[in-house]
Order: sequence, then structure tokens, then C-alpha cells
Amino acid sequence: MKELKIVIIGAGSADFGQGVLADFMTSKELKEFEVRLVLVDIDKVALDRMYRLANLIKDFHKSHIKIEATPDRLEALPGADYVITSVAVRRWDLWQKDFFIPAAYGFKHVFGENGGPGAAFHAMRSLKITIPICRDMERLCPDAYLFNYSNPESRVCLGVSKLTKIRNVGLCHGPMETLAKLGQVLNKPVEEIDMTIGGINHFHWVLKVTDKKTGKDLYPELDKKIYDFDWDADTLTPVLYKIFGLFPFPAPSHPGEYMNFAFDIAGPRFIHWGIGPISYSPSTKVTDLDFFIEGMSNTPSYTLWSQNQVERIDRVLSGDLPITDKDILLNKDITEPSREISISLICDMEFNRDRIEIGGNVMNKGFAISNLPEDVIIEVPIKANAEGIKPVKVGKLPDAIAGMCSTQAYIQNLIVEAFKKKSKKIFFQAIIIDPIIDNVDRAEKMMETMLKAEAEYLPELS
Repeated sequence: MKELKIVIIGAGSADFGQGVLADFMTSKELKEFEVRLVLVDIDKVALDRMYRLANLIKDFHKSHIKIEATPDRLEALPGADYVITSVAVRRWDLWQKDFFIPAAYGFKHVFGENGGPGAAFHAMRSLKITIPICRDMERLCPDAYLFNYSNPESRVCLGVSKLTKIRNVGLCHGPMETLAKLGQVLNKPVEEIDMTIGGINHFHWVLKVTDKKTGKDLYPELDKKIYDFDWDADTLTPVLYKIFGLFPFPAPSHPGEYMNFAFDIAGPRFIHWGIGPISYSPSTKVTDLDFFIEGMSNTPSYTLWSQNQVERIDRVLSGDLPITDKDILLNKDITEPSREISISLICDMEFNRDRIEIGGNVMNKGFAISNLPEDVIIEVPIKANAEGIKPVKVGKLPDAIAGMCSTQAYIQNLIVEAFKKKSKKIFFQAIIIDPIIDNVDRAEKMMETMLKAEAEYLPELS
């Protein structure tokens, strides 16, 4: 029986960690391998928590997977076949700076995570963490495949692709969210829908949607139903559909990061997500649901969400809560798998299935999107087999959408070049051409303030 060694770096995350652990423990296909799952996190308390949870889920599902844990990735990486990363430093605290400092300088951005001025700093921090991991992989497991979940996906994956020799793919549950929303609007089970996306991470568009059984084009039906659908607080999706004629990634936050007009439609979604102490009292719990905005009563603060996940896991580990207790917001328990496709991709490659998966973030090799540059990370369906992972050709994006994506393509490259050369000048170029930026002097002052505020976590620039 073949042995597979899989390393998860950032496994201490109470949200990401438990989902990926359940994926491994419930996989029937992985039973054909001797799987060594090595959990890595520099937070020893969080790592111990997830290690104990992993064994609990393993026992519940009667899995044969061998589980190990270490805070030292150099101990974990030798001989790894696959490495899964979801890493960040002081994520919530620094996200607040990414959003509020640019906003204080008058820049109307929506979310501050993957696009806009805040995302430039987020990208540099993520590269500072991820590239050293890849350097260690080059020495200790050069043939391993990296599955990156760290945001901003496109910029991190481009950095890995251009600055290291490590094969990689960026994975995100965004395509699954798009498919789920299509099912809701069309009132069809997602199992009956075929969907082809094209674009960049958090800014992909549905280029084709058909009935899986008949091959019937479902866009005419979508045209009839989309404006009667209750979009609740998502004011952006129907507007984008009306303007561009295609179904976008359906969220008021992420697509809006890439457009200068989205703020006036969607508003500052970061504030609505309630990150930071300004959004709740010290005694508030996520289960109280008393920190919502109108129309979004089931949308908790990211900070509170993380705290609640930790509390739930601790209660399960102590025996105060059964492992099968369902989370009131997700309507699932700790033992249930996530919607991520990492296990499916591993099996695609190990069994040489040559199967097409819903979407991933990869280089635009062979011009999978014909009117975007080749040296850009795109989000399209991907095909995986024994040779690796490749993009599926989806053709040409509509010119207006390609224009917006093209700007992001050059920002991707400028960010990576700035990181490589430690160049403040190039970094500022990446900031100044962002569609959210409308003033040079304020942009330069904002950059200097951010570099000072986050100096401990950013690469040095000169």
C-alpha cells in the first residue's frame, strides 16, 4: 500500500483546521493509502487543540490515518507529497489596519482583503510567510504539491510560481458558493447544474451554465429569475449582472474590491462583518446574535466566529458537548466534511483520473483565458492527473471584464516584483494603479502610515 505524507501548515485554525480534518477522516478513497497527516502550527496551544480534535474525529469515523503534530515545519516537511497552507499573522488586528487606515485617507474600498489598497499590504505579509515555507519545501520536499488557502490567493500563488520552483494551486470555496447561489436563484439542485467560471479569485464570472442532464443553456432562465430573487443585503450582484450580463461571484464584499464604483452600491462590507471591539461588547458571544446588521442576522463578526469555534471545540474535547452537536450558523457538526476540493485533487492526481474540478487558482498557461496575460493567476476550472494540475481553457472574457481583470494582473506582478526586489517604488506603483486609488499625495501618505503601522510584519522596502 502506497504511503502518502500530507503536511498541513496552519492546522491550528479552529475554522479551517476542523474542516480539512473532517475531509481527511471521511474520505473513502484515501483508505487505499497509508496516510501520514502531519499538523503544523507555531501556536502550540492551538496545535494541541486541533491534534486532540483530529484524533477524536478519527475515532468517530474509524479512520486509519496516522496523525502527528509538531510546531516545527522543518521536522514535518521532509518527504511530504502534499503541503496544505492556510497561514496569517495577527489576522484580525492587521485586517482592521488594512481597512481603516486607507479609509482614513479617503479611499472608498469595500473589504480590504484581496483587492484595493489594504490588500497590497495583506499580500506582502502573506508572501513574507509563504515564500520561506516554499524555500524549505525546495530543500526538504521539492516534488511536493502546494495547496495554498492563504489570501490574497492570486498574489500569493503568483509569488510562489515566480519566486520558487514549487508546483502550486490556490484553492478557495468561492466557486462552490457561486454554484450554490445559482442553484438558489434557479431553484435547482446543484447536482443538476454544470457551471464554467473564468476570471480571478473572488472576481470570477459564470461564462456558461447548463442543465447537466440535457445540456440546455440555463442563462435565459437566469435572466428571468435573477431580479425577482431576494438578494437581501447583497445589493451588488444584481447590479453587476445588469451591467455585464454575466453572473459574478455572488457576494457584496469580494467582487467590489476590484471596482471603483462598488463602494457606492455595496458600502464598506468590512464594517458590516463586525471585526474589532467597536462591533460588540466584551461579553458578547457569537450565539447571542446581537451584533448583526439589518438583513444579515446570521452573519457574525469574524473575530467572534473564531472565538466561538474555539469554544465549541474545547467543549467537545472536554465532553461538555457531543461531537455531533450542530453549529447553529453552519447547520453542521465537527465531524462533517467541508466543501473544499483538496482531497478530491489529491485523488485525481494519485489515481490519474484526469478529472475536471470546479475551480482553482493557477497560472494562465496556454492562455486558458485567451485575452489575459500568461503570467497571471486566474481562477478557472482545473484538470488534475498524475502530471499535476492544469487550467481548463475557457476562451475569451468579455472585454469589459477582461479590462478589469487585466489591471489586477499587472498589480499581481508589481506586488511580486516589489517583494522580490524589496522596492518601495514598485510597491507604490502597484498601489497607485489600483482602481480604488484616486489621489497620489493621499496614497503616498497612506502607504507610509501603513508601512510604519505594520513594520513588524511586512518585508523591508527601500
